[in-house]
Amino acid sequence: MTGMTEGGGAATATPAAGVRIPAEPTQGLGVSLPPADAPAKTEGTFPYAADLWAEGLLWAAVLRSPYPRARILSIDTKHAAEMPGVRVIVTHEDVPGDAGHGRGIADRPVFAKDEVRHHGEPIAAVAADHPDTARLAAAAIAVEYEMLDAVTDPQLAFEAEPLHPDGNLIRHIPLHFGDAEAVGDVMVEGLYRIGRQDPAPIGAEAGLAVPRPDGGVEIYTASTDPHTDRDLAAASFGLEPEQVKVVVTGVPGATADREDPGIQLSLGLLALRTGCPVKLAATREESFLAHAHRHPTLLRYRHHADTEGKLVKVEAQILMDAGAYADTSAEALAAAVSFACGPYVVPHAAIEGWAVRTNNPPSGHVRGEGALQVCAAYEGQMDKLAAHLGMEPDEIRLRNVMATGDLLPTGQTVTCPAPVAELLRAVKEAPLPELPKDTPEAEWLLPGGPEGAGEPGAVRRGVGYALGMVHMLGAEGADEVSTATVKVSGSVATVICAAVETGSGFSTLARQIVQETLGIDEVHVAGVDTDQPPAGPACHGRHTWVSGGAVERAAKMVRTQLLQPLAHKFGMSTELLQITDGKITSYDGVLTTTVAEALDGKELWATAQCRPHPTEPLDEGGQGDAFVGLAFCAIRCVADVDIELGTIRVVEMTVAQDVGRVLNPRQLRARIEAGVTQGLGAALMENLRTTRGQVRHPDLTGYALPTALDAPDIRIVKLVEERDVVAPFGAKPASAIPVVTAPAAVASAVRAATGRPIGRLPIRPQAAVAQPAGAQAAGAQGQGQNQG
Repeated sequence: MTGMTEGGGAATATPAAGVRIPAEPTQGLGVSLPPADAPAKTEGTFPYAADLWAEGLLWAAVLRSPYPRARILSIDTKHAAEMPGVRVIVTHEDVPGDAGHGRGIADRPVFAKDEVRHHGEPIAAVAADHPDTARLAAAAIAVEYEMLDAVTDPQLAFEAEPLHPDGNLIRHIPLHFGDAEAVGDVMVEGLYRIGRQDPAPIGAEAGLAVPRPDGGVEIYTASTDPHTDRDLAAASFGLEPEQVKVVVTGVPGATADREDPGIQLSLGLLALRTGCPVKLAATREESFLAHAHRHPTLLRYRHHADTEGKLVKVEAQILMDAGAYADTSAEALAAAVSFACGPYVVPHAAIEGWAVRTNNPPSGHVRGEGALQVCAAYEGQMDKLAAHLGMEPDEIRLRNVMATGDLLPTGQTVTCPAPVAELLRAVKEAPLPELPKDTPEAEWLLPGGPEGAGEPGAVRRGVGYALGMVHMLGAEGADEVSTATVKVSGSVATVICAAVETGSGFSTLARQIVQETLGIDEVHVAGVDTDQPPAGPACHGRHTWVSGGAVERAAKMVRTQLLQPLAHKFGMSTELLQITDGKITSYDGVLTTTVAEALDGKELWATAQCRPHPTEPLDEGGQGDAFVGLAFCAIRCVADVDIELGTIRVVEMTVAQDVGRVLNPRQLRARIEAGVTQGLGAALMENLRTTRGQVRHPDLTGYALPTALDAPDIRIVKLVEERDVVAPFGAKPASAIPVVTAPAAVASAVRAATGRPIGRLPIRPQAAVAQPAGAQAAGAQGQGQNQG
């Protein structure tokens, strides 16, 4: 046998004579089963939405506002409609049903009517016989605007004139916990700003709409929440939900609500008007302008503690920029306010949060929404508190960490496993990476590389820590339910569930569940459409918990159907029979048969639902049992900083994570590594920049993403498998929590190297230029290392 030692080197062991080494399982939970679609994706044959085709296809293009705010005086489509090849042009006048749509609040028009509220808002859509014709016709639509002053600073939104009929304030949460008059012996303050991160999907939004003979329409797109999209579309089209069908095509990765619903609405209207299939493939610029981004957030914090470093009180003000429309901003604000103190025991808290409308690009669901922003702030405060008290940053965190049975500032008791101290100790005790040696090859390891680096003597190494937390499933009374059907025929099982595979691995998990429960090796997962019962959106680890739970229940019902005749025949309970590797055996070995023989040509099927325990909305004081469960993560970051140029190279990210149970080891590690890398982007480079509401460089040359050269070594030193008893399989979501924690860890490491406060993400080079030696020593707390 060959294994890996703690340090990563190969180790060998020879089994004793006569000892039988059992073969590793090849199916079921806990096995690194490869994704079924991996060959198609690597060979380039996977059917993405942009690859769709239909007979008689027309092409669509959307006219978008070039301004962040303006009054529409007139829209003239006459010249564009007369262009050869143009079939139809639709505007707000052609929307037969509800003019507004939105995932949280239906406040966004399908097409702008009287006013445009953000750069890129759709005004009209064109269907033509060629994509170039459609784009030219869209550009030929004459729109007369009256420019209005854009409100782009969320702090000014409170006093500004209403930007929307519903007003500028979307939600306000004043959270009060404990004694409002409590103070500590020491106090530190901080101001933090988090930038606008874009989901930057691998493939831009695309779709195909096909009219139906009954007057309805089918929409083929990479939806992550098809039933919600169907209901939005039906309401806009003035149709019944059963007249609209959404078919999910291949999703090229999703780290948010992947698609812009407005594209689907435009497509459906054009297909209904023309009676022909209509396709749209968004440009990268359209993708940047149209879909939701992470909420830019301004945070003001004040931490009180005693002289031993124990937290006494946290005060915070959190202002989230929702952009022009509400979307999921109310939910993001609830997460931010609830987790504003982090995974720490805080006896007293006064947190106030607002989400407001502006004329900036739209904000919405992106992995770890709300939790990422406050994690960067409260971890910055913990570093400041450690420096003020002369303590090590890891020590002050360890003195305050949360555990099972503690209270959140919302008054909710943490009933799930919360091994925060164990996670922190794991990353702290892991060996640090070696300093680079003074060789020509080592120049590649300097910040900026050999062409962009300054003097090696100006490079300082910093070690930083961060602890993060996220909630699982929906919150505040969301009805989290999913339905699944498992069918068995011959030696093949089929899973039917509307849970969309976004890259999270649900399809692989569903196969593993059926293999584990029924012992059938060949398991197929059916495609997703809205003819199936709803499974909800693909976020917050929902499909691992809720949809996976529904698949497990359905598979167990089929298992009972399969085993009952055998149990009755041999006069025993079904619990005394087990299925392993396609064979059914009794506890005493008397009965041995195969699953195929037991089926005897019959087809068995069962449908089941999974619904976790209910939650409740936060009350007017920010109190309530709003969350089903929590997940935690600790990350230690080692970063090299050129303190003269401000360039940063993240050397290593050491991760310990609370996962509940490992269901697929290889897939789990890939999800954690991807999450850390996305968090690295938020820390150092990803920021969709705007000038007075106008998006600057909406493309992948102006919006920087981490590449393989930017990704550090990611060492997963501990996965805590303490199962959550209320979760199916006991597993917790894996990908959002490293995204939340990584940016705070990077900022902590840069503070340690430079002595600078680092209150803005992404970190600008000028912020990483070190202060004078005395100030640096105060901020670094002994964690900085001179590489010169």
